[in-house]
Amino acid sequence: MRQLDQFRRRAARYLEIEPVTVAPVRGLFSLSFDDFPESAWSVAGPILADHGVLATYYVCGGLERGTNLDLPQFTTDQLQALHAAGHEVGCHTFGHDSVLRLDGPALADSLDRNARWVAERLDGYRMQTFAWPFGDASLGAKRILRSRFDLSRGVREGLNLGREDRMLIKSFGMESRRLPGYDLEAMMAEAADKGGWLTAYAHDVSDHPTPYGCTPADLDRVLTLAKQAGLTILPVDQAWGECVGQGRASKAA
Repeated sequence: MRQLDQFRRRAARYLEIEPVTVAPVRGLFSLSFDDFPESAWSVAGPILADHGVLATYYVCGGLERGTNLDLPQFTTDQLQALHAAGHEVGCHTFGHDSVLRLDGPALADSLDRNARWVAERLDGYRMQTFAWPFGDASLGAKRILRSRFDLSRGVREGLNLGREDRMLIKSFGMESRRLPGYDLEAMMAEAADKGGWLTAYAHDVSDHPTPYGCTPADLDRVLTLAKQAGLTILPVDQAWGECVGQGRASKAA
């Protein structure tokens, strides 16, 4: 099963590509929170507000008031508060399911359930972007998602610039255990100098994060470095809209 899953992930990376040319008029940075744990709002929300920036929260309606990785997950009140503050709400399936474990009808049902769940709580709000749970993608899932969302964010590291796959936008993991291995200053500088789009994904935010989370100090540092590099910080949907709106993101040959 593991080898088959690896093959399917690799196939999704190289096949069923829907190419776009990403070339924003200025360097961009987008931060997103997956799932999302309660601390991604109660702890991270004030840090984002202090910096005056907006982020994207990828939501699974089935996790509301539940637990994931032994952490309490978001509440509807928190979801409504972050939406009212201007943050983007994106789709992460209803039950935080890997698409490798869902056939086509099951994936479609999960997406439909999540869309209804969010719309009922956010006055008809329609999610425009998607993030792959666990970073898992498949060819069949890409075919289903492309007609539903403007883009899908993956977990492969790198700067989004030039020819990119609309269904697997690159992103780096903002986990405290991994951040020391990045040259964050160089990554931010490259995005600014080349006019590319750098995205990051996070989970819980606390002084003692899970292996998938980060500390408040780490979050503050990343945002500070992005600002110092001159990057414009926008939610995923707004960053994508700026690329397309400027007429510089188009179908690649």
